[in-house]
Amino acid sequence: MKAYFDNSATTRPCPEAIDAITRTLAENWGNPSSLHYLGTAAGKVLTDARQSIASRLSCDRDEIFFTSGGTESNNLALTGAAYKMKRYGKRIVSTAIEHPSVDETLNRLSSEGFEVIKLGVDSFGRIDENELFEAVTPDTILVSVMLVNNEIGTVMPVASARKAVLRARSQALIHCDAVQAFGKMPVKPSALGVDLMSVSSHKIHGPKGTGALYIRKGVRLQPLLSGGEQEKKIRPGTEAMPAIAGFAAAADALPDINTELSSVTALRDYMVSVFKKEGGIKINSPEDALPFITNISVIGIKSEPMLNFLSSEGICVSSGSACSKGKKSRVLTEIGLDRDALESPLRISFSRYTTKEEIDFLCEKISEGKEKIRHIK
Repeated sequence: MKAYFDNSATTRPCPEAIDAITRTLAENWGNPSSLHYLGTAAGKVLTDARQSIASRLSCDRDEIFFTSGGTESNNLALTGAAYKMKRYGKRIVSTAIEHPSVDETLNRLSSEGFEVIKLGVDSFGRIDENELFEAVTPDTILVSVMLVNNEIGTVMPVASARKAVLRARSQALIHCDAVQAFGKMPVKPSALGVDLMSVSSHKIHGPKGTGALYIRKGVRLQPLLSGGEQEKKIRPGTEAMPAIAGFAAAADALPDINTELSSVTALRDYMVSVFKKEGGIKINSPEDALPFITNISVIGIKSEPMLNFLSSEGICVSSGSACSKGKKSRVLTEIGLDRDALESPLRISFSRYTTKEEIDFLCEKISEGKEKIRHIK
């Protein structure tokens, strides 16, 4: 038996996405900016894809701009907003547990003279909303808060950012990294009060290499690239049409979110109950985390040998963000885990394809791995 539990890193492409990619490569391979019939056909695929993503976000299709993925969307949103808004101030407010594509972009902006405030979090990965209100001042130009943390699944109070901005009478734009939330919980930019939102294809069973940035009508960003009219000059360059078509097909194939949430929650709760009976396993995610992500620490067993053992048994998990490539987790450090827990984290992430049988297999092999690895030591 094999079992895949690294869906927060990437998901298995769904049949609908694969079919759309193949069809676009074989039939609609024209450049969507060309005026001949092949270009017109490709242009329709692009328009339809934009509408598919917009429908999932309950926004206008003209507010959707395709990028190469979540990392580019985050970079474009933060840098483009900071440069465009700097005439109003240089203060940027975010959190200490953002994805590396946000955190490192903020570090670069800080080195360029922007004042970057990273709010700390509690043991559940939550920011203090009062601290958020205090941090947002009249000269704040940008607030960036992720919707779901990619390592522990904490759902962040994104809607509070709009309240903070209004109370401070600030011109600030609000950005939300919704990469881990899109397709897994209700996500509506207008309801959250955000101006910019990043989403990605390969987290919802679409292909890698494409994502989107929602930009609220009326918001202006400074582009990172030059060289073409594509995506209204916000993201120039010939669109990656096969990937975009696959992204749209994956979005169209998403099941009812509330039904899916209920099903995945039941599976997550079952897994956690088994771990608690097993003993020696610390649950690092809060109880109300998005159920698609559960972070645990197998106390006394470092992550690498456990990962290697599970992989040898046909099970894929991770020790944290795929973008961190083995570095000690900044997120787990920020929530205050002790040394033992910091050395032994495993991130177990579900998809709509995850089954109870796979969970039983995972739990059995973690228990077996604990004994074998301790014996070797």
